[in-house]
Amino acid sequence: MNIYDFSVEKINGEFTSLREYEGKVILIVNSATRCGFTPQYDELEDLYEAYVEDGFVILEFPSNEFGQQAPESNQEIAAFCDAKFGIRFPHFAKVLVNGEYANPLFKYLQNEQGFRGFDEEHPLTAMLESKFEREPPNYKNEPDIKWNFTKFLVDRSGKGVARFEPTADFDKIKKEIEKLL
Repeated sequence: MNIYDFSVEKINGEFTSLREYEGKVILIVNSATRCGFTPQYDELEDLYEAYVEDGFVILEFPSNEFGQQAPESNQEIAAFCDAKFGIRFPHFAKVLVNGEYANPLFKYLQNEQGFRGFDEEHPLTAMLESKFEREPPNYKNEPDIKWNFTKFLVDRSGKGVARFEPTADFDKIKKEIEKLL
């Protein structure tokens, strides 16, 4: 099994097979428009522009699951991203990323690449760890997505090879992408 076995809903409500991206290096991101990590759209667009010609793509899936930070409609989210950040990579429909009703793609990605911790150097790490230590206290051992802007790197064969929490340094992400290109 790989990500090409999944179909996902596009921003316009149509479904498409991820086989459309076969042979590309893919970064799959769960996003939100009103999150403290929302400025990462700038860095994501920079990555996309730097490597799109080399066979790289970013697939963005908004989620309102964490702090209700993506309350807009799919079309409003896409318009916001395009206008504020100049996003050119594909937008998809909002998804749930955890729990019983989670999008199957995100269940698969979590099973491929579990949680390995937040970047200790990031200024928001202490806040995130404090939140999760209260509920649920066993969060470090669970593969679920902890917050907006978790990223999964997928190789050209469709296999999830790395996971980056929202606190991950973009230089590290860039180096991992370059290894696959």
